[in-house]
Amino acid sequence: MTAKVKKTKGRSVEEIDGWFATGGLVRSRRGSSAGITTRLRAERYSPEELHRPLLAPQQAANGVHWISIPAWQKLGWLWHGFSTRQGGMSRAYCAEGTPGELNLGFTAHDERASVERNRALLAEAISGSAKTPMATVRQFHSNLVVAAGEHERPCRGDGLMTDQPGTLLAVLTADCIPVLVADRKRKVAAAFHAGWRGTVKRIVELGVGRMRLLYGSRPEDLTAAIGPGIGACCYAVGEEVRSEFESQFAYAPELFKEVFDADPIHKKYPMLFLTQRAPGHSPIGPQMHVDLVEANRRQLLDAGLKAGQIHTVGGCTQCDRAWFFSHRGSDGHAGRMMSVIGIRARER
Repeated sequence: MTAKVKKTKGRSVEEIDGWFATGGLVRSRRGSSAGITTRLRAERYSPEELHRPLLAPQQAANGVHWISIPAWQKLGWLWHGFSTRQGGMSRAYCAEGTPGELNLGFTAHDERASVERNRALLAEAISGSAKTPMATVRQFHSNLVVAAGEHERPCRGDGLMTDQPGTLLAVLTADCIPVLVADRKRKVAAAFHAGWRGTVKRIVELGVGRMRLLYGSRPEDLTAAIGPGIGACCYAVGEEVRSEFESQFAYAPELFKEVFDADPIHKKYPMLFLTQRAPGHSPIGPQMHVDLVEANRRQLLDAGLKAGQIHTVGGCTQCDRAWFFSHRGSDGHAGRMMSVIGIRARER
């Protein structure tokens, strides 16, 4: 007996499936989840579960509070440090009657003289001399990495590297992720500014590649430190950000988590926030968060670094506001931190 062939408006289902296969597509079958439903599934967490503990900041003799990597303190040739907002001269972002802050960015609301003084204080805390020069770039969320000293003035870019002693390489952040890399054998230093756009463009992975090309650095000789930025506990993003990551990384689903609002008011009075919308269509509920620290750690691994040579500072710029400036957390009214690295100047 010949089996009956299911027809759809004069065409068999098998014939339609053949057309889909020709174009590299598969017909959605009833009973299976729609594509968007599958993509949006992610492990669910509370913000507290995703918050990484912060390494204890230290205070320099000049009052600057900054963070160092314990394992890097053994590298006597290397300068490095991640600034906090505490211990400076700026008054633009602090309340009246409180000590000045360490804003290191030339923002519209702060006085240039205060920022210049703050930069000198940070240089003194890290290198021992307020006169140690700092090399910076005009950041624009790219994957462009330049060698320090190639240009007289700061050029556009989001990464710097050098094998020359006596200069601190610096990147500015106020939520984005700073990544510092050092070559322990060839004494090369690099600093990268990785927001979500720079991360999608693989700035850290490409930056390590440039270190190999220009200085002969080998991945097994490299050590890296991922500095303070907005954590997965606080960094809610839209579907367009997830799509960008999925277009670039096979492991992208591992970088996203569903996070429920931990607002104590929501927890205590949940009935006040109920809506008549169908589940999944209300603004109240879990949000998709991305983990930029883990994203950049994965890039360092893909670039060949050993897992044990990748260090993290921890913390979150948005929820650890006593220590850090946060662009998101202050609706754009924020100073900037600096992450610096350099090769110690030779003694004369």
